[in-house]
Amino acid sequence: MNSEDLLYAMALQHIPNLGDTTSKKLIAKLGGAKNVFKEKRSNLLKIDGVGQVRIQELNESRHFKAAEEELKFIEANNIKVHYFQDKNYPEKLKHCLDGPIILFSKGNIELDRRRVISIVGTRKISAHGSSFCEEFIENLAVLDPVIISGFAYGVDITAQKAAVKNSLQTVGCLAHGLNQIYPKSHKKYMAEIEKNGGFFTDFWSTDNFDRNNFLKRNRIIAGLSEATIVIESAEKGGALVTADIANSYDREVFAVPGRPADKYSIGCNNLIKAQRAHVLTSVADLVYILNWELNEKQQSVQKQLFVELEKDEQKIFDFLKSSGKTELDLLALNCQFPTFKTASLLLNMELKGAIRPLPGKLFEVI
Repeated sequence: MNSEDLLYAMALQHIPNLGDTTSKKLIAKLGGAKNVFKEKRSNLLKIDGVGQVRIQELNESRHFKAAEEELKFIEANNIKVHYFQDKNYPEKLKHCLDGPIILFSKGNIELDRRRVISIVGTRKISAHGSSFCEEFIENLAVLDPVIISGFAYGVDITAQKAAVKNSLQTVGCLAHGLNQIYPKSHKKYMAEIEKNGGFFTDFWSTDNFDRNNFLKRNRIIAGLSEATIVIESAEKGGALVTADIANSYDREVFAVPGRPADKYSIGCNNLIKAQRAHVLTSVADLVYILNWELNEKQQSVQKQLFVELEKDEQKIFDFLKSSGKTELDLLALNCQFPTFKTASLLLNMELKGAIRPLPGKLFEVI
């Protein structure tokens, strides 16, 4: 995108209440941001979602002045610009109607042909939640995914620190311009994250810091990812908003179940009960639902790290390992379990990646 086209696109983004969805509609209809400003008022009024007030804003020179100043800031601070029609715009975000027309980034972000997941949750993460998050990402490292989060307190920073520790690329999506950082205490993590990852935002350096920005930011977290994982959440919270947005984008959502009495498990449990999230207890659950193809090394590590069998599951696993392919009823008979229980155990073991079903109700160890 040349500098003139970028200026017009920035001016369009600066118009209040126009929105990314309407802006994209105008650009698609008229062939570019510049053409939106040049088009006759009568023709603009024929486009759905465009009213008199918005058209009037197109004549305001202040939008171009603001765009020129922001471009100076961008150039002075080595900020990358991603226009929604350009190749450097994140591919998964291109498929989101309300994705920003322009995204800004810093660091060394590389999302092309990568597995990308987001991890979100409460800012008041428990010791159990922190331990689960860290262990989950450690076990996930062999699959080399990109970890997306919001760089906030709690689950977000726990996930991103764990990603850095395990040499995974991680990206923080910010609810403000790249001239500041929130929370300030997380500034010490920025350099390490920018070495292998970085930061995305669609906010300008002149945008006011507002709580509503966080909700708007959540669409980028969900849009960048093929799956969103909620580690812990109260009955209400920003993580649940991100999960809802991910569902609206037809992306997979996972939630870590917890005890009903735990305040920060209620949100996750409700997602699962409402069938708006898959149960996540191990990396195997993620691999299975997303149907990730594993190379030989990854399969080997998966068996070592991901398969944690219960006592009854282990009994079936040991029998299959020694006897080879076995039919369901014969498994139930030899392991001395009712058939219905055996079928349930086999399903759990399949989800964990320990066994696989074969035609004719046969099962074997992977």
